[in-house]
Amino acid sequence: MDHAQQQRLGRRLRRMPGVRTLSRPVERRSGEFDLTYVREGTPGDTPLLIIPGGPGLASVLPYRGIRGAAVRRGFDVAMVEHRGVGLSRTDRTGADLPMAAMTVESVVGDLVAVLDDCGWERAVVYGSSYGGYLAQALGAWHPERVAAMVLDSASSGASGEDLRRRHLRRLFWNGDAPDTAAVASALRSLVADGTVSVADTGLVVPVAYELGGTGLVERLLAAVRRGRPRTWNRIRQLGESEVQRRHPYYMEFDLAGAISYRELGHVRPDGDPMDPHVLFDRQAEGFPEFAGQPVDLPAVLPTCTWPTTVLSGARDTRTVRPVARRTAEALPEGVLVPFENSAHSFLDFHPRVALTAARATANATHRRLPALAARMEGLPRPARSRALPLMLSASVTADRALAAVPVTRPS
Repeated sequence: MDHAQQQRLGRRLRRMPGVRTLSRPVERRSGEFDLTYVREGTPGDTPLLIIPGGPGLASVLPYRGIRGAAVRRGFDVAMVEHRGVGLSRTDRTGADLPMAAMTVESVVGDLVAVLDDCGWERAVVYGSSYGGYLAQALGAWHPERVAAMVLDSASSGASGEDLRRRHLRRLFWNGDAPDTAAVASALRSLVADGTVSVADTGLVVPVAYELGGTGLVERLLAAVRRGRPRTWNRIRQLGESEVQRRHPYYMEFDLAGAISYRELGHVRPDGDPMDPHVLFDRQAEGFPEFAGQPVDLPAVLPTCTWPTTVLSGARDTRTVRPVARRTAEALPEGVLVPFENSAHSFLDFHPRVALTAARATANATHRRLPALAARMEGLPRPARSRALPLMLSASVTADRALAAVPVTRPS
C-alpha cells in the first residue's frame, strides 16, 4: 500500500459513523495531535471501553463487527485508535509521532480523555492482551473511572515472563503434561540431531499450538522429520511479520512497539529451548532500552475492588494460564474463567465469549461464568478473525482494506 493509497483509506475511515477526534499532547510539553476514537451505541446504555492488543493494533477498521454486536447487547461502546497507529499516527504537520511519545502514561491519558469526551464518569473496561495491561494501568491510576473490568488474555508485562517461559518449557520440552509428552520427545529429538535449531523452537511451536493444539504440532514435527519444513518455515515467518511489517490501519508495531521494549519488558533469551523472547530480541535494534514497568501490578491489583473477569485459554502461549490465575487470585472481586479449547484473545477469535463476559461482568454476575465456560466456548465462532489473519498475512492490499470499509457519507 503506497502513501497515496494510505491517505485515501484514511480519509474513508474518518468518514465512518461514530469516528471522532480530540486534541491531545504529543508529549507533556510539546505539540499536539488529533487522537481518533470511534463510538457506537445509544447514550444511556452501558458504557463499554474496549482496548485491543499490540502494542500496535488499530481499533477503527478491524473491530467494526464486534462493536455492532456490542451495541446489540445494550452497550454504548468506544474504542481508541492507539497513538502512533492508524488514524492517530501523525501530528498536525503530518509527521509520525516520535517514539518518545509512546508511553503507557500517555496512552492511559488518552483513554481518560476519551471517557471525558463521551461524558462517561465510569465504564466497563475490556482489555485484550496488551490492552489488558492498559486496562490494569487505567484502574491503578484512575480507579474512580472503572465500573467493572474484563481482562482477556491480559499481559502483566515483565512480571509474567518468567512464568511464561517456565510454562512453555514444562509443556513442550519436558513434556510434563500428558497431552504434550509425545510432542516434547519429538522436539527434543529434532533439536538433538540438528534438524531444528534451538532458537526456532520458541518461535514456531507456540504459534502452531495456538493455531491447532498438540495435533497440529505433532503433524508439523512429523513433516519436518520427513524433510518437509515448508510449513514450519511459514509459521516462523508469520511471527516475524507481526513485528517486522507495518500493515496500515490494522497493525503498526513500528512506533507503538517502543512501549513494549521500554516499559513492558525486554527479556533477553537465555539460549535454552522454547524461549519465546528470541523474536523480540532480534528486533530490538531501533527501539528503546527497557527502563522499567510503569505499574507495580502485584501491589496494585489487591486494591482493585470492582467486578473483574479474567479470561484464559489453555492454548494461550503469550499470557499463559499460571499468569492469568495469579492475576485473578490477586483481585478481590476477580474470577478466572478457564477455557480448554481456546488460545490468545477472545476479542479477536471468539467475540461471542468476549461480549458474554462483558455483559455478565457489567451486571456483577461474573462468578457464574466458570460453570458456563464450556457452553460459552461452544458458541459459534466467526468464520475468520477480522484482525489477526490480515495482520499476519504477507500483505494487506489497499483494495482489500478499502473493500472492508462501508461507504458512509459524502466527503
